[in-house]
Amino acid sequence: MPPTAVESLCPPHTCTILVVDDDATMNEVIGVTLQSEGYQVLACGNGRDALQLLRSRDETCAILLDLNLPVMSGQQFRAAQLRDRSLAWIPVVVMSGLPEARWDAERLGAAAFIWKPVNLDELRGIFARLRCARATPAIEHRATRS
Repeated sequence: MPPTAVESLCPPHTCTILVVDDDATMNEVIGVTLQSEGYQVLACGNGRDALQLLRSRDETCAILLDLNLPVMSGQQFRAAQLRDRSLAWIPVVVMSGLPEARWDAERLGAAAFIWKPVNLDELRGIFARLRCARATPAIEHRATRS
């Protein structure tokens, strides 16, 4: 089916997920997994670098955030993100292996929580359920027609 006039004006949207974890191996495994699902993936090793990246790029659609980070913890990152109106809307999925982490995720207003070590099938499902606020209605409409 040929694209509609609105679809022709809107380039296809690919969601970008920022993974914030100080474990380079975890970043790589998660990155490969999410890229295989069609996402673009960026990675940072701490909250401070993540904030700098988010402020310099505007295409991030969701954040996967570890709580136990060097330099700036996940909790500190989330507090700073929520104070910044240009970043506060980006949904955060918290990942952690700490016993109190699920409660922390709720307190931080996370869209979802996943335990570490991460179950990759569960991770795929979480991001499949998150609706991207950057996707245009035309793109979503085309996806539902297929």
